[in-house]
Amino acid sequence: KQIKVWFQNRRRREKQRKEASRLQTVNRKLTAMNKLLMEENDRLQKQVSQLVYENGNMKHQLHTPLMTTDTSCESVVTSGQHQPNTSTQHPPRGTSNPAGLLSIAEVTLAEFLSKATGTSVDWVQMLGMKPGPDSVGIVAVSRNSNGVAARACGLVSLEPSKVAEILKDRMSWYRDCRSLDVLTVLPSGNGGTIELIYMQTYAPTTLASARDFWTLRYTIGMEDGSLVVCQRSLTASTGGPSGSTTPNFVRAEMLPSGCLIRPCEVGGSTVHIVDHIDLDAWSVPEVLRPLYESSKILAQKMTLVALRHIRQVAHETSDEAGYSTGRQPAVLRTFSQRLSRGFNDAVNCFSEDGWSLMNSDGVEDVTIAVNASPSKNLVGHFSSTMPLLVSGGGVLCAKASMLLQNVPPAILVRFLREHRSEWADCGIDAFSAASFKGNPCDFGGPTNFSGLSGGQTALPLGHMLDKEELLEVIRLEGHGFSPVAGVLPSDMYLLQLCSGIDENAAGACAQLVFAPIDETFADDAPLLPSGFRVISLEPKTDIPSLNRTLDLASTLELGSGANRAHSDNAANSYSFRSVLTIAFQFTYENHLRDTVAAMARQYVRSVVSSVQRVAMAIVPSRLSSLDSSKSFSRSPEALTLARWTSRSYRLHSGMELFRAADGQDGESVLKLLWHHGDAILCCSLKNNASPFFTFANQAGFDM
Repeated sequence: KQIKVWFQNRRRREKQRKEASRLQTVNRKLTAMNKLLMEENDRLQKQVSQLVYENGNMKHQLHTPLMTTDTSCESVVTSGQHQPNTSTQHPPRGTSNPAGLLSIAEVTLAEFLSKATGTSVDWVQMLGMKPGPDSVGIVAVSRNSNGVAARACGLVSLEPSKVAEILKDRMSWYRDCRSLDVLTVLPSGNGGTIELIYMQTYAPTTLASARDFWTLRYTIGMEDGSLVVCQRSLTASTGGPSGSTTPNFVRAEMLPSGCLIRPCEVGGSTVHIVDHIDLDAWSVPEVLRPLYESSKILAQKMTLVALRHIRQVAHETSDEAGYSTGRQPAVLRTFSQRLSRGFNDAVNCFSEDGWSLMNSDGVEDVTIAVNASPSKNLVGHFSSTMPLLVSGGGVLCAKASMLLQNVPPAILVRFLREHRSEWADCGIDAFSAASFKGNPCDFGGPTNFSGLSGGQTALPLGHMLDKEELLEVIRLEGHGFSPVAGVLPSDMYLLQLCSGIDENAAGACAQLVFAPIDETFADDAPLLPSGFRVISLEPKTDIPSLNRTLDLASTLELGSGANRAHSDNAANSYSFRSVLTIAFQFTYENHLRDTVAAMARQYVRSVVSSVQRVAMAIVPSRLSSLDSSKSFSRSPEALTLARWTSRSYRLHSGMELFRAADGQDGESVLKLLWHHGDAILCCSLKNNASPFFTFANQAGFDM
């Protein structure tokens, strides 16, 4: 008994020691976060004081209009945006002059610090980003500033030098960065370093050109132990090139940006990140300008990504990270980067990578590009083990972009991920998978596949700390191609990356990227990514919860005033647009290139049609805004529900739920569903969650 009690006491002391250590860690985080919040509060107080002062100046200007004729007065308010004094700017100097570069670097440092900790930019905190010990940090976007700007500050358990090293390696965390070349490295003489950098970024859609930057980066240690890495573009006035000379690229300008890294007394660092960019929005079509004028999109795709990446690396280097698949975190991050960059390459199809456009079939809705030498610049995505690339073939990409009205990106991408059978063709999947196994089937075109061919199983490999990104392996049962006649089809596997589907996240971009893999799933497995990307073109305001269902039962009672009011509110709340980009890649043999191109064009059009149907089904109900004389049969929700219910019943039972339902209109089908003698209930299933019912007919409610 004494030995038993001794071991019990030992286990209890060990448990208390671990709990005390955890509480001390949380306390240190809270102390550092409290200090960060106090600094943010001081900055906000300064900003309020400045706004009050400028408001007084504005009132004085309005009451004394004669003073506005004085052209020497430079105290005119500019919407809260601090304008630098141009008289103190350095004269234009060439980039080959070290003194001129140091002068530019010092000015960049001062302007960056005024944005990171000062009031030179009118920052507005993003909704949904609440500070806390386990949160990403404090995130704000600019208001009434030149270009787009975003600011984030948070705590990380890494030393300042390590944080600076990670952030300077932009290719490791910024998925939209195509290339980054450090052309010149110069010591500044005061312990700092000056670098001249040329950077290229991908275009997010097929409707606009990519951007490139010619910048100066300045790294310097401060007297208080802080480390600063600031960066700005070199323009013609500062000795830089006047414009982009690279085909397919438009020169963008990076205004003073960077990161301020302060060591914490309790360990780790406090990081302030500022991104301020002018993307030359006037060079893109007018419908896409909100994409290039949105500071929220910049915050989600660059600023937040940087902070999340630092926190993820810090988490992986600690003992807290656990991975059941046996893969190292660095390997999983490499897979995610390869999927993202491969998809970006497919969307952009740069000519210098070997891509060339094929002639269209008269309709310009789908663009076809071919790459006869994909190994030229895509070594990270392909290997010599792919038979079609060795025996004389290449890669073909079919891509398209479309506008969606009132469709939240997170809901659409989440639906595409959970209901692959609604848009994918298993015959196309089998053709893509066979290309990686050396036995591509004789394939003439997409199959007329309307049912389900087996199940879909997801194996999560890893995710970000805040569930923003998920990497998983999808097994499609019975989708693989079997070259032996009479043999049942095998399973096929997809490596899939999904991001932006968290309804609680303050994001405006979501994407689903996947690539076929074989059963071995080696670390250097070749990948040919395809997928979807949905980006909101307008800011999200007053959007209700995304966890909603199709309220078809209420729409049956068209005379209900309460339901009409609810629909009006929903329609008004969802008045925004999104741009959807689709890109699918296929391998081909030279003698079958035209056949594969026709198949790819037809398949992408089929996917576009399916996505449009899904988008109409998940859009909020707008029945109340329609004329009362309009037939209810045009409701996309009713058509979608009736089709899904009827097909699911036929596949699982072998019998028809509605007799002669295919020849009837939507109103008749919905009435058959509603007045069916049996109780019909629609259940929604999610991974690791309890099922819940979303719809029932009249008999179901009575039951």
